[in-house]
Amino acid sequence: MSQTNPNGLRKRYVHAFAFALIASAGLGFTGCGGGQAPRGSEMRADGMVAQSAPDSFNKQNAESYSAIVENEYRSPLVEPRSTFSADVNTASYSNVRRFINEGKLPPKDAVLLAEFVNYFPYQYPAPVGNDPVSLTLDIAPCPWNTEHKLARIGVHAKDLSLEDIPARNLVFLIDTSGSMADSNRLPLVKESLTLLVNRLTDKDRVTIVTYAGEAGLRLPPTPGSRKQAIRDVVSGLNAGGGTYGEGGIKLAYEMARRGFVEGGANRVILCTDGDFNVGVSNQSDLRQLIERERASGVFLSVLGFGMGNYKDDRLKELANYGNGQHAYIDTIAEGRKVFVEQGGGLVCVAKDVKFQVDFNPAKVNAYRLIGYENRILKQEDFKNDAKDAGDIGSGHTVTALYEIVPVGVKIDLPEVEPLKYQKPAQTKGNASEWLTVKMRYKHPDNEQSKELAAVLKGAGATSGSEDFRFASAVIEFGLILRDSKFKGDSNFDRVLERARGAANFDPNGHRKEFIELVQKARDLSSHAVRE
Repeated sequence: MSQTNPNGLRKRYVHAFAFALIASAGLGFTGCGGGQAPRGSEMRADGMVAQSAPDSFNKQNAESYSAIVENEYRSPLVEPRSTFSADVNTASYSNVRRFINEGKLPPKDAVLLAEFVNYFPYQYPAPVGNDPVSLTLDIAPCPWNTEHKLARIGVHAKDLSLEDIPARNLVFLIDTSGSMADSNRLPLVKESLTLLVNRLTDKDRVTIVTYAGEAGLRLPPTPGSRKQAIRDVVSGLNAGGGTYGEGGIKLAYEMARRGFVEGGANRVILCTDGDFNVGVSNQSDLRQLIERERASGVFLSVLGFGMGNYKDDRLKELANYGNGQHAYIDTIAEGRKVFVEQGGGLVCVAKDVKFQVDFNPAKVNAYRLIGYENRILKQEDFKNDAKDAGDIGSGHTVTALYEIVPVGVKIDLPEVEPLKYQKPAQTKGNASEWLTVKMRYKHPDNEQSKELAAVLKGAGATSGSEDFRFASAVIEFGLILRDSKFKGDSNFDRVLERARGAANFDPNGHRKEFIELVQKARDLSSHAVRE
């Protein structure tokens, strides 16, 4: 569903130019899916659909989202393994929250289930020993299809205290063009950065580079202890004009290299409403620049602000290329979540995190990975240390769920000829195992990966832990908003009932807010039906 916002038209020429650049470069994630692209769209080589917005949408709203082809059920006799990359992005949830709080149901392709479930922290066991991450598995009945099971993979990254966080070399690249003037754009950037400034220490360094209306270096590398000097520069930022910021991103990376901290967190943080007038006119060159700097140890995180011309799909791609997080900040409360609650998330503790899941055909008739469509990897990518994957910051949790059809439960799958030369793996002695998960990761300063593994057993007869029930409620909510063909018996009332009974662990009020959001969405949906 689109919305009318004249601010989204202020830079229509810039948007069209940026759209053409990205479309011509063919940027995308490794994804799954198949079939033909919808009319007015283009099927990309990676299986994702790059869809052109209709003229009526362009006239009202310059936002853009990649069309997602949901993962299908797979037979373990045909595809015994599932491989994917970690994802700590949270932008989809806060962006959808913005739509609902404005009294609108979101476009279905704005709903990414992995980003929904990973918005919330969970109480997974902390890592032990030298491992910076832990791996936890559990299983319970699937609430929207009780004949099925839900298998959950949970990861908890080491939570560094403020004293243990290494020195941070943070370079903020801030869009100060005219479209950033609205209160939910540059003013919100400034408020959010002030929250972070309050938590900086003398060992940290902050640099501010602006582009567009005010291009250039606004704050040279400055110790975090000089808080007032940093605040003065932040408060003095103003939005205006639409001139391309020549070399803005190049300058940001140059400053990051100049202040590079060995063993520390070196990161460029792009704050924008989605325009790409950052001084690199060729999108392929921009991607190569980001990947080259990533290899040198300077990562890129992307924070989206504003509405009407928000470019979710492109911002997400840039963050993924840069080994960083993509978050959408719609309120100062979300700014607090990103910079205060998850401030340690700016410090990577495990990079190139990948999962490979082996399913036992003696227990599993079919399986489906829920979400992560833009994070699917080839089987051979798992042990390939040259293959980039997701990164996990201090204190982050990562959650992934599979919907499993147990043996004995019927499901319609495409007919496939039995394998002639290969037989399914023997399951003798492993009859109680549903699946085995292997996770590979690298320490931030190492290019050789390490592997953890865990086996999932058990009947999965109970409803699961409080965390499990809440995670399943979040997924079910997303299935409803997406109007997914896999939503089964999903409904708002059951989501609310389960979430209310699983909200005891809520240190920052996010679960309570989720319940309120579901109530609003239910009311909006009922009103839409009545109309």
